[in-house]
Amino acid sequence: MNESPGVSNSITVRLSVSSGGSAISALTATVERAGGLVTALDVTGSGLDAVQIDLTCAATDGDGADRVVAALEDLKDVSVIKVSDRTFLMHLGGVIETASKHPIRNRDDLSMVYTPGVARICRAIAANRDDARRLTVKRNSVAVVSDGSAVLGLGNIGPYAALPVMEGKAALFKSFAHIDAWPIVLDTQDVDEIVATVAAIAPGFAGINLEDISAPRCFEVERQLRDRLDIPVFHDDQHGTAIVVLAALTNALRVVGKDLATVRIVMVGAGAAGTAVLKLLLDAGAYDVVVCDLDGVVHRGRTEDHESLRWIAEHTNPQDRRGSLTEVLPGADVFVGVSAPNVVTGDDIAGMTSDAIVFALANPDPEIDPAVARRTARVVATGRSDYPNQINNVLAFPGVFRGLLDAHSHEIPSAALVAAAAAIADTVEPGELNANYIIPSVFHPDVHLSVAKAVRRAVEALPAGSGVAEGR
Repeated sequence: MNESPGVSNSITVRLSVSSGGSAISALTATVERAGGLVTALDVTGSGLDAVQIDLTCAATDGDGADRVVAALEDLKDVSVIKVSDRTFLMHLGGVIETASKHPIRNRDDLSMVYTPGVARICRAIAANRDDARRLTVKRNSVAVVSDGSAVLGLGNIGPYAALPVMEGKAALFKSFAHIDAWPIVLDTQDVDEIVATVAAIAPGFAGINLEDISAPRCFEVERQLRDRLDIPVFHDDQHGTAIVVLAALTNALRVVGKDLATVRIVMVGAGAAGTAVLKLLLDAGAYDVVVCDLDGVVHRGRTEDHESLRWIAEHTNPQDRRGSLTEVLPGADVFVGVSAPNVVTGDDIAGMTSDAIVFALANPDPEIDPAVARRTARVVATGRSDYPNQINNVLAFPGVFRGLLDAHSHEIPSAALVAAAAAIADTVEPGELNANYIIPSVFHPDVHLSVAKAVRRAVEALPAGSGVAEGR
């Protein structure tokens, strides 16, 4: 799939252009021939002989930006003065910072924020540890933790290279849910060391967001932390993806007039995201689900080395189907891909039922080209931002954590995840819902607050002592 120019590869080129020539009119055409797209052209200075222009354009990637600059340098009567990468500029010095909630203007302010007044707060918390939620930043803090082993589509790039992603995640928490999140990258990929480290820093946080930890280690890290900690532990690659997939599927089924309990679903991908999606779909009422991995259909007759695959074999495939993905896809109502590029063809999708639903979520290159899938499928969703119906975790995690923190939850009940998915789905009004709009934008003014309220209600509806902190 050819990548389109995007703002994440945006550059601003400062040019000196002869005021008497025709070069100005050639700038846009030159950029487009080089594969870029002009998004702004500003005259920032003018003289008798030359005009200074700041030309902002989007490229396909870093090499595409180089091609654009080279093409501009080849123009007659044009000189390139400076090239600025807008994304790199945004990340100079990081994208987040800390700030004091109270000005420290005099000795009185200092004595209350710090010593000697802070000692009174320390003694209060020493007498009642639960007061840390009320009297410190803990009440609104989330640790965004990664070992850098499975970052975006980049793979195992380590903790230093993972840090910008964790910073960006922290910025999203603040922007969409007013949560103070802190990027924590760990220079270890040992399960026991990760668990011990996160457990040791947990007193300063009200929630843990695990991010970009590779499977199957992520399952064990999450399980052990949930057993050890009294705060919610959320693995966004699993649970965030699952919430948004369920939300999108809820609305896709509304579009085609089918029911989750009766449709036949074929999934490909049994890793962290795929397993979490599967479990949430089952919790929400799905029944006839077949899961495929590199070895074909997961069924009870297979010998599985990993516990998660054994669980899938025991809880799915009620008809005991066997074979490959292409052998079980014909006649299916729903295809959900959380795996790798180009694992199904247009003919495979054409063999599904009428009004088929296709979620091809491998990113950046999905399981099938969306344009091909749309020839026969009624509803198509991807993980990409340049097609309709983007499955984007940003729809889920800010509101989910806002709701968990507001409820002072100790855990993340499945009912809260289902409630979050329902809130996202219901943000799309009935009059808006169609095959190309089954999921709201992350910038929808209501979505994050709706998710937070739904999660809080779900947590607070639990029986006393089953996951909500007392004495709020």
